[in-house]
Amino acid sequence: MASTTLHLVRHAEPERAGVDPGLTDRGRQQALVIAERLRGSGASEVLCSSRRRATETATIVARLLGVACTTSPHAADLTPLPVDWSTVPTRYHDSLRQIPVDEQDLDGVALDTAFAAVGQIGPSDRTTIMVTHNFVIGWFVRAALDAPWWRWISLHQHHASISTIRWEPDAAARLLRFNDGAM
Repeated sequence: MASTTLHLVRHAEPERAGVDPGLTDRGRQQALVIAERLRGSGASEVLCSSRRRATETATIVARLLGVACTTSPHAADLTPLPVDWSTVPTRYHDSLRQIPVDEQDLDGVALDTAFAAVGQIGPSDRTTIMVTHNFVIGWFVRAALDAPWWRWISLHQHHASISTIRWEPDAAARLLRFNDGAM
């Protein structure tokens, strides 16, 4: 039976300055290491967010793997915000209230849509690499684990780490790897 495998990569180390920073020299090296680690994965595409740090990471990975790199709304830098704040422990309220409006995803609706879209199973096996951001990966991992809504908040990924989720017919999504970093 066919399956879908998604390698979620947190973008490599970004510069510290600027609104939409690119990668540091170390970050570019991390992207090369990610490509090497995913070389035998069978990935046919690399998706990424439109943020420069993700795009630069994805471009390096895609070039070395010889696959297409596409900016995707499914990889957008979004942060789920609750409609009902009583569902989230109060210790997280202050930080969540500081999320810029353009990054807010009320109740995680857009990220749920992204999770369903990238997890669709087709007629044959499919492997995708998605270069995105910490909170997006946390949300996808939380969804794969069927954990409570707010649990994504404490799932921190290191720069250039890989988390892997697999979807198979008639089964829940499975987390195969989490926050696996090589540098």
